[in-house]
Amino acid sequence: MTRLLKAIRLDVSDTKVFPLAAEAGDWVIPGTFAFRAYTDEGLTGKLRQAFVSGFLSLENFGWSTLATPAEISEEERERLLDRLCEHFVEEHGAPSIEAARPVAEAELNDTAEIASELDLNALLAVSREIDEDDGTIRESFHLVTPPDDAPHARIWDVTEDD
Repeated sequence: MTRLLKAIRLDVSDTKVFPLAAEAGDWVIPGTFAFRAYTDEGLTGKLRQAFVSGFLSLENFGWSTLATPAEISEEERERLLDRLCEHFVEEHGAPSIEAARPVAEAELNDTAEIASELDLNALLAVSREIDEDDGTIRESFHLVTPPDDAPHARIWDVTEDD
């Protein structure tokens, strides 16, 4: 079975910092192509935050700060491929679904490659910047891990009944 990435939300901050937040559990891709027409000066406010640290939802095309790998069925992957093709036509100027398909397929394949190298339940973050010299977008991924000395939060206690 193939893996892709799903949005994960640890708090409500995504709903405050992005133009539109992905829902927890949405399938996501890096989505760097969404910023291809922007210059560094054109990226401000919530859009800049999406550029700097967002994964693109394939459900509502909102943004998520964190992603985690998950198994996906071939049928669900095909649905996402069709959805991304439609998005390329409607929002990014692709001339047809057929023309968009190889690009959408490459986006999903790249995401699957990233997800396949991660343990299930890993937390992945993305960061991007625009190279000042040539305008190239540089993207990098990193695992989010708690510090070694961080205590675990207590979420429940066991007590005896009287």
